Amino acid sequence: MASSTERLPAGRRWRSLAGVIGGVVLGLVLLVAVFGKVLDPEAFAAQIRAEGLEILLSARLVALFALALEAGLGVALLFGLRNRPVLLAATALVLLFLFLTGRAAWRDLQGLPPLDSSGCGCFGPLLERSPREAFLQDFFLLVPGLVLAWLGAARPRRWRAIAAAAAGTAVVTVGLALASPHLPLDDFATELKPGVTLAELCAGQGAERVCLDELAPALASGRHFVVIGDPDGPETPALVDALNEYGERGGEPLATFLADFPAGAESRLLFEWAPAFALASAPNALLELLHRRLPRSFVVEEGRVTATYSGLPPWLSEPGAAVAGGVVP
Repeated sequence: MASSTERLPAGRRWRSLAGVIGGVVLGLVLLVAVFGKVLDPEAFAAQIRAEGLEILLSARLVALFALALEAGLGVALLFGLRNRPVLLAATALVLLFLFLTGRAAWRDLQGLPPLDSSGCGCFGPLLERSPREAFLQDFFLLVPGLVLAWLGAARPRRWRAIAAAAAGTAVVTVGLALASPHLPLDDFATELKPGVTLAELCAGQGAERVCLDELAPALASGRHFVVIGDPDGPETPALVDALNEYGERGGEPLATFLADFPAGAESRLLFEWAPAFALASAPNALLELLHRRLPRSFVVEEGRVTATYSGLPPWLSEPGAAVAGGVVP
């Protein structure tokens, strides 16, 4: 019969293996979540603002700090640094995620409107989930890995090198988040990309699900040039002037300004703008899935997107720019 001292190394090996598995799983989940949020950091900041997490700092700074922390912890756990400070920080982060998704799930069960219409945001634009799906998925993705990591808590001999790599990753993540809005990532980071149909551009769940082909049926047939904008945005006067110039010189197809118009706003804007273009309305919950920054534009033909542009297309974004024959390329 084996003695207790002979059994101890086997027990330690089991706990060490559990820790490695837990650290790798939890680290990977955190890093995938960071990648998703870095694609659209402005949306992440908006979610922080909606959740009331602006504490002493602006939502944008809180978002950058959260991304740096999440990225650093992900790398540390992935490469085996599971000491008390790392695990305590990871635990606090997991509890915060579960609190936020749990609160959203509870509000959904009670029939209350979400604090943020764009959803959980834990994985940025990579994953669209209902509040209850977000809570259950976060629980089963994060909690088992965290428990296993605690079981195999360890500080390897090369912990300084791992800590340096984690810190470096955090710095790089902040740099990427600052640069991301200016990079041509819209087709990757949003639902709007060449090849998708308007019937596939949807938001909401169950009976509350809405799709762009239903909200703007005129766009589902023929060829259209569509600009997504904010009726009250600071860039809108110049945008309206560009669209009116395009329409007045016979630009084809007819341009459409797509936005979340408040009740009665379309009638008022028809008088104020005297638009030589059409107006179409869709809720922000859907439009937020189609852009990172406004304006964003696209061409749709027979209900299918054929081209997308960050901002206005080159042939329309310059004042007085002409389109050959007045036709969209």
